Amino acid sequence: MRICVYGAGAIGGNFAARLSAAGNDVSIVARGAHLDAIRTHGLTLLSGDQKIVAKVSASDRPADLGPQDVVISTLKASSLGDLAANIAPLLGAGTPVVFAQNGIPWWYGRGLAKERPKAPDLPRLDPDGALLKAVGFDRALGGVITTSNHVIEPGVVRNISPERNVLWVGEIDDRQTPRLEALRATLIAAGISSPATTDIRYDIWHKLMANLTGSTMCMILGQAIPILATPLLNRMVRRAHTEALAVAAAHGVKLDDDPETRYGAKRVYPDHRPSILQDYELGRPMEVEAIVRAPIAFARSAGVDTPTLDSIEAICVSLAEAKGLYRSER
Repeated sequence: MRICVYGAGAIGGNFAARLSAAGNDVSIVARGAHLDAIRTHGLTLLSGDQKIVAKVSASDRPADLGPQDVVISTLKASSLGDLAANIAPLLGAGTPVVFAQNGIPWWYGRGLAKERPKAPDLPRLDPDGALLKAVGFDRALGGVITTSNHVIEPGVVRNISPERNVLWVGEIDDRQTPRLEALRATLIAAGISSPATTDIRYDIWHKLMANLTGSTMCMILGQAIPILATPLLNRMVRRAHTEALAVAAAHGVKLDDDPETRYGAKRVYPDHRPSILQDYELGRPMEVEAIVRAPIAFARSAGVDTPTLDSIEAICVSLAEAKGLYRSER
């Protein structure tokens, strides 16, 4: 299968290396020193005792890579404007595009089951409809990632969760299609777990619970995830989690994910700096819209009271704006 991983940093590099090692024709869109190193030495993945050196086609110009069987975007929501502007040369007549990202995706309101309430209008997830024009709903596939990775030097990715490399994929209307089954089979053959799902929005909200209620607190306090074991913070995060569950349920997504399971006494907290904290520290554009503000919009549209999440939103937006990493509408 011809596969382009668009945005092959830490997570994308992990997936690209595994897919290439499994015999697929893999190309990547990357930039800077990371791209230069991959062109010269290949893409190296370190995962436990495993070392993969993958020879992949690499460019910062998608036009160099040509039409693909599938494009997997591992870009953050805040960087999807680049994809919209440059993806056209990668798209053949039926090329699907997997949007594997954190937070609420730009296509969320399309393909909803009839029993679910209408999603709020979220134009800031796709400014000026650029993604709709460039990709369209028919090509879009939902994607949810569970894996932990770091670029330890240009061209070298360390996977710190060898036992947990998962990419859920689903049609935006939850149909089970041949292209979806073929993609899942390809991922699994490459050692990337891809469980079947009949409700991609369930998986989106389930991942969002951690980002919205835990990762944001790490960003606010500038510390890694183990802070959540602190009793005062744990109680606050539990309240935020309870509110977020109510928002999801109001929109027809009832999660099997209670606060005790997520933040209870038996939870082991890895020493991990979530991506939203890393972005804040490194001065990179932040996913505030998709991870924080969009869920609050869902709460407003359903009339769900979320005082703890409102506080988290206010602080995250203020901190991100102060560093020029996010710009809200006034």
